[in-house]
Amino acid sequence: MELSITVIIIIVTSLISFGGFSNQKIIDDLIFYPPAVTQRKQWYRFFTCGLIHADFGHLIFNMLSLYLFGRFVENKFTEIFEANGKWFYLAMYISSLLVSILPTYFKHQNDYSYRSLGASGAVSAVVFAGLMIAPYVEVGFFIIPPIIPGFIFGPLYLLISALLDKRGGDNINHSAHIWGAIYGVLFIIIVGKLAGFNAIQEFIDGVKFYLRSKGWSN
Repeated sequence: MELSITVIIIIVTSLISFGGFSNQKIIDDLIFYPPAVTQRKQWYRFFTCGLIHADFGHLIFNMLSLYLFGRFVENKFTEIFEANGKWFYLAMYISSLLVSILPTYFKHQNDYSYRSLGASGAVSAVVFAGLMIAPYVEVGFFIIPPIIPGFIFGPLYLLISALLDKRGGDNINHSAHIWGAIYGVLFIIIVGKLAGFNAIQEFIDGVKFYLRSKGWSN
């Protein structure tokens, strides 16, 4: 049985993260450390930081979110881009690791006390690409059951993330979540046009479908 790109990403990320839990050198070599990029030109850290996580909870949350949304998004990419779908999906995931953390880099490029790790930015890109394609999907968050439609969950998530980022002090890179999410939306809009897929219209139609299904619109 052929493994999906989503499952392969989860397996690779989990194995390397597990290794990092018991080997600090793995963390030190892969973590996003801005001065190492600025001064030693270790550009690979933009990508390798997405292969390690702070603890099991961090890893499980990211990989579970990726599994739940990634399978759907990967399948939709295969429908939209046909034979190239899986490669476009992989390209979005990998490039989102870079794009989501670029604002962090520019803010902390000479900050010797700053470090960041985790695949949250890339996972956010996958989730929000999925919400653009199917905004009618009902989503949950932590203790909240899946009752919030995606077109409401998305803006609400970005608003909360922006407020938490402004407040700071929780050791979570909310900026990466925000920019990863925005990138996921832009990716499916712009790249989708290559295959004649109108993501904006798909989003509008999905919202209308949800409202009709709830009896809120004719």
